[in-house]
Amino acid sequence: MHRKDNTILWAIIACFLWSTAYAGIKIGLRHDSPIHFAALRFIISGLIILPFTVKPAVFFSMLRKNRQIFFWVTSLQAIVCYILFYLGMDFVPGALGAVVVGSQPLVTAVIASLMDKYESLNRGKILTIVAGISGVILISAGRQAFKLGTLIELFGVFLLLGANVAAATSNVMISLKSRGIHPFVLSSASFLTGGTVLLILSLLFEDIHFGPKPAEYWISLSWLGFMSAAAFSIWYKLLQRPAVKVSELNLWKFIIPVVGAILSWLLVPGEKPDWLTLTGMLIITVSLILFNKNGIKRINT
Repeated sequence: MHRKDNTILWAIIACFLWSTAYAGIKIGLRHDSPIHFAALRFIISGLIILPFTVKPAVFFSMLRKNRQIFFWVTSLQAIVCYILFYLGMDFVPGALGAVVVGSQPLVTAVIASLMDKYESLNRGKILTIVAGISGVILISAGRQAFKLGTLIELFGVFLLLGANVAAATSNVMISLKSRGIHPFVLSSASFLTGGTVLLILSLLFEDIHFGPKPAEYWISLSWLGFMSAAAFSIWYKLLQRPAVKVSELNLWKFIIPVVGAILSWLLVPGEKPDWLTLTGMLIITVSLILFNKNGIKRINT
């Protein structure tokens, strides 16, 4: 298989896994506080990846030699991004939050163009981003009322944009500076460290209920732990590939709301397709196909 096709396949698999996160988070937060739930999720993820990394001596040697990228990925991706994400989603309506989170490919493209001299906002990339965000807006509007009414909701939007910036910066740094560390070591160590920090913060600042939890809580937590372990490990590995551009890889995240909507139709009672959502899906699908087709042509010529 062509290396580019292989990258696309794995990117789609990672995005498919991420698309299941919202349902799991929604279930988990019925029974737990946001930061505590995220902390447990990340600690589980780090433990799942750990056996697939390297020998302990090599593991700690890699972290020591690459401590700067380890620090930044842990801080930006596992701590700052998810604190801002969980807090922001508490302040904004679900549809608006989905649109802001869905703008991550745009934020990533801008950050990448500022941090990496080989990244550029060319016409094809800009058109794909505009089409992708338009599709996300239509999908969100089709599934839930879309509104922005209060200052606290506007504050929530800024928090979610901050989460996007943190995630985008982490992605670019992994692409540029993480060649000396195995992607599974980076994902496992950052999850374990970030999850521990989040756990301490939750114990200090959140009102946590430690009573018995129903089966749906443990199922959602277990799935989110596995999902994060698999998706982030795949993503970090793709980001380390020399031919992969961060901004182009992140365009595939536009399929997350598409798969999320399909899963809702299949799993959530009362959810059914509507023309706005279907139109948004079509726009995203066509824009990604055209961008990828043109990208292959550029490589072959």
